Amino acid sequence: MLRRALKRSAFLIAPVAKLVLSLFFKRKYLQGRHFDVSYGGYFWAVRSAWQKNILRLARPLPWPSGLTCYVSDPDNLVFHPDDINNFQSPGIYLQNFKGTIHLGRGTYIAPNVGIITANHRLDALDEHEDGQDVVIGERCWIGMNAVILPGVVLGERTVVAAGAVVTGSFPQGRCVIGGVPAKILKEI
Repeated sequence: MLRRALKRSAFLIAPVAKLVLSLFFKRKYLQGRHFDVSYGGYFWAVRSAWQKNILRLARPLPWPSGLTCYVSDPDNLVFHPDDINNFQSPGIYLQNFKGTIHLGRGTYIAPNVGIITANHRLDALDEHEDGQDVVIGERCWIGMNAVILPGVVLGERTVVAAGAVVTGSFPQGRCVIGGVPAKILKEI
């Protein structure tokens, strides 16, 4: 009985919640599996709006994100709304002010992952080199504490081992890579 009542009320609550949350986030990010199939996205959105938009504990983003998720330029990040879960993990660091980061649909990013598009210049540390886009294919998994450096292209279903530093591309995909610098550990 309670379950039926919740389903009926959810029919009304979801559109009202989306309307209120669209004051803080772009509507295109308030859809997908975390909003339409389950309701976890609403929890993330309310938490993010409270922490980042109202209390200003961190810089707000145009989509719901965890408190310690940092994206230097939200306009240089391409991802599908179904993958908004990637921005809820602690310590996600996406430095993309000089290049674009493309996250393939269905990709998972673990906590404390860094993806950068430009390094500092060795002869002038206050300056950055030219940026290079980073492209991560569909259905990839980036393990905890991994770092992906500028210009890297990962093909679909690439698994990056925890703690790996990815300096080169693996466009063929379907492999497990790990180490410093990352190399193929196993074909999938």
